[in-house]
Amino acid sequence: MVSKNIVKLIKSLSLKKYREKEGLFLVEGNKMVTEALCSNYKVAKIIATHEFLLTTKTDTSYAVEIIEASQEEIRKASLLKNPQNSMALCEIPENENIPENINNGLTLYLDGIQDPGNLGTIIRTCDWFNIGFILCSPDTADIYSPKVVQASMGSIFRTKLFYIPAWQVLKKESFKNVHIFGAFPDGNNIYTEYLPENTIMFVGNEGNGIRKEVEPFINKRIMIPCFKNNGSAESLNVAVAAGIICSEFKRRFSYDSYSK
Repeated sequence: MVSKNIVKLIKSLSLKKYREKEGLFLVEGNKMVTEALCSNYKVAKIIATHEFLLTTKTDTSYAVEIIEASQEEIRKASLLKNPQNSMALCEIPENENIPENINNGLTLYLDGIQDPGNLGTIIRTCDWFNIGFILCSPDTADIYSPKVVQASMGSIFRTKLFYIPAWQVLKKESFKNVHIFGAFPDGNNIYTEYLPENTIMFVGNEGNGIRKEVEPFINKRIMIPCFKNNGSAESLNVAVAAGIICSEFKRRFSYDSYSK
């Protein structure tokens, strides 16, 4: 049975201040709960139907507490319009240090990405392209927002994300020999530009782009060309643009490795 206090706790986790206060974030959906149980995250509570607990092939004993609930109870507690048979409360891990070396060829720096759906999709994309960690400005959307978690489709459990001001990244000694690229409307064509390994790629805010104080530190400005001759197409969604950038960088790295 799901108590009123548990329902109240779950609902409160839609707000960052309560996530920080409780040290918890919400995971909803059978696939997502399974992903959480298979990850290094500590699962504080699982709230699930008898059917889910009976049929899941994942070991639920990793959860500190298991609460069996009816579908109706889950519906009342859920933040989703169409919840499934399970949800989990996971502990927010303590802050980790940023890796000293970039060893996967490309790192994204998200400069003020505001939309949770965009952030979740970018996390999912980075997981697909095996980009081990993402750097974010402090004003980027919160990774533990329910909408970000949901949009990541489980990739949040496999991708490290660090919030750090751009100036701290740019002054790190271990990043001195790293190429600093940025996505700009007036940049060079990404399909014809040389794309080196060990690159930090800055991607800017949905409306304002990369902030002005960062621009002087960008070594190379690149853009994704529009192939519509009259230029009437709208600008690309930032998550889509990030996906294209990741794909092109990884394609080049793979081709260079193959050609050697």
